Amino acid sequence: MTSHAPPRPRVTPAVAPAPRRVLPAVVGATAVVLALAAVTTAAIIDTAVPASHRAVTQLDLGWVAGGAGVFLCAPGALLLHRLPRHPVAWVLLITGVHWALDGAACAWLAYATLSDPARPGAGLAFWLYQRLGASLLLSLPLILLLYPDGRLPRGRWRVAALAGLASTALLPGVLLFAPSDLAQADAGGPLPAPFAGLNLDLTTIPLPAAVWNPLLALAGALVPVSLIVPFAVVVGRYRRSAGDPRRRARMRWLLWAAVVDVLVMLATTVLPVAWTSIGLTVAVSLTGVALTVGIIAPQLVDIDRLLGGTVLYAALALSVLVVDACVLGVASAVLGERLAERDAAVLAMLLVTAGYGPLRQRLWTLVRRLVRGRRDDPYGVVSGLAEQLERRDRPEEQLVAVARSVAAAFRVPYVAVEVDRPGGESVVAASGVAPADTEVLPIAYRGETVGRLVLPSRRASLSARDQRLLGDMVRQAAIAARTAYLASELQRGRERIVAAREEERRRLRRDLHDGLGPTLGGVALRIDTARNLATRKPEEADRLLRQAREDVTAAVADVRRLVHDLRPPALDDVGLLGAVRQQAERLRAPGLTVTVEGDDLEGLPAAAEVAAYRIVSEALTNVARHARAGTARVRLSRSGGDLVVEVADDGAGIPAGTPSGVGLVSLRERAAELGGDCRIECPDGGGTVVTARLPLSADAEVSS
Repeated sequence: MTSHAPPRPRVTPAVAPAPRRVLPAVVGATAVVLALAAVTTAAIIDTAVPASHRAVTQLDLGWVAGGAGVFLCAPGALLLHRLPRHPVAWVLLITGVHWALDGAACAWLAYATLSDPARPGAGLAFWLYQRLGASLLLSLPLILLLYPDGRLPRGRWRVAALAGLASTALLPGVLLFAPSDLAQADAGGPLPAPFAGLNLDLTTIPLPAAVWNPLLALAGALVPVSLIVPFAVVVGRYRRSAGDPRRRARMRWLLWAAVVDVLVMLATTVLPVAWTSIGLTVAVSLTGVALTVGIIAPQLVDIDRLLGGTVLYAALALSVLVVDACVLGVASAVLGERLAERDAAVLAMLLVTAGYGPLRQRLWTLVRRLVRGRRDDPYGVVSGLAEQLERRDRPEEQLVAVARSVAAAFRVPYVAVEVDRPGGESVVAASGVAPADTEVLPIAYRGETVGRLVLPSRRASLSARDQRLLGDMVRQAAIAARTAYLASELQRGRERIVAAREEERRRLRRDLHDGLGPTLGGVALRIDTARNLATRKPEEADRLLRQAREDVTAAVADVRRLVHDLRPPALDDVGLLGAVRQQAERLRAPGLTVTVEGDDLEGLPAAAEVAAYRIVSEALTNVARHARAGTARVRLSRSGGDLVVEVADDGAGIPAGTPSGVGLVSLRERAAELGGDCRIECPDGGGTVVTARLPLSADAEVSS
């Protein structure tokens, strides 16, 4: 007896997250919570400090001063979670927490000095805010040196980078240990009165002023000098990133952050002093976000477009603000001589609003047009292009008009329009000088590519609206290209018709003059001679009559040949289907079976009948000569106003890369003459399928 133990249940062990991923996530989340708690605490404390006391202490709002810390910690935590070992993530986190705590210390310092004596911790808050806060200067050169891959430069540049970091750290180090009175004097102002009774020298080293004053001066002077090496490293990395699109995008994110910082700092110079801290918070926050996006997902947003748009709109806004300030200043100065200051200002504002307002809008439009082109007026661009195309008759001039219109609309230095022509040729119309890098956009007309639009590869300032406008202009280019092609084809078609007509007349004249005419003339002479010899030499007369009969038979054959070349007689005798069956029987090779099928072929136009007959004859000739096929099938049918001709065989097919011969070209030309098309395909299963579509015009049909 065999016993079977019950199968043990399969236990799937729970997959624990990797510690390397958990720890950075916990650290990042803790840093964000700590920063939020510090800023929230600062905001609560700020509500208890009156504005008058804040003005005396010259302190900013704590939550505003520390708010940037939260916006540094959040992207830093995300970067730490994605790349736990990336040094920039740690720099952002540590700087963010420090910045938030710095804001909380600022709020407590303002609150603690409301009473006299000051509340506990006022001296420590001053030390944290004024002395230790200077170490935030280290974050900028550190980020510049570590971005984007987290590694310091190599070789001699690393020595220079470390020396630059040491130069930047000198000022925070000196401020930590220098006496507060000397540090405050070096800062350029006396110590605010509420701080007079505080213990501000928690870490001061008692050295004479002759030592500290030179150190403070040297440390302050080295701060801007110490940034030269980090900026040089960034420039070098930017230049070396030219061959790597992803790395170039990362460096451009850093460039965008620098542009935003500069713009924010410039804006704070014309705004009230209270906005300085807010501007600094905005600049630092956007910098942290830009650094994180640049490292994790540099292609999340089109940075070229973002950077170009930022610079563009900043330049436009700055130009209009300058003109506004100049106009308002001149109006106030002129009117101020005759009116009171308050009345002059009010009247100046009214005059500026009423008179300069419309001019200001025109100025804004003019500046945007100079910088961005005419893309902001899509209707004007498209209608102007249509008008230019209407005024130009030659296809080449129309293509030049398209190129110039696109260049003017989008303010790009180079635009080229390429239109394909039969035979592999192309017509090119360009505006400007071609750059090194270009981008090619297809020009399609009814699903068929008829050309290309060539633009500079960097179209940074094209928005979604701009893309739609460009699409409308490309459609105009497609219509122009198609019109140019059809116009040239029409002219060539007219020339071919005239040439074919004259050639056919010449052939008929030659055949009639050189063939049928002399034959009939010889017959008449023989008949006359036979009549003269009929009584005297009947045998000779009979011989001449037999020769005359043979000549007449040959003449009849010539007439039939001429008639067949003009239009196969079988089409009128037995119809298209019967004529095709007769031709298939004549062209059938040994071992080849040909079947002919057709329906609803009554009342076809004469041109369509002849074209279908010729296409089938040429296709069956190719099958008999080259296909080595056992069966071939011919089918003629109507479909949607077209006569469809299909010739299929089970032969060897056409090898890939085989150039089209005269026969295959003639198939396509016969279909194209009627406005149709002819496709020659080789299915995977073998054989060849010729499919021709011949349009049947309603006015050409014959009622049955």
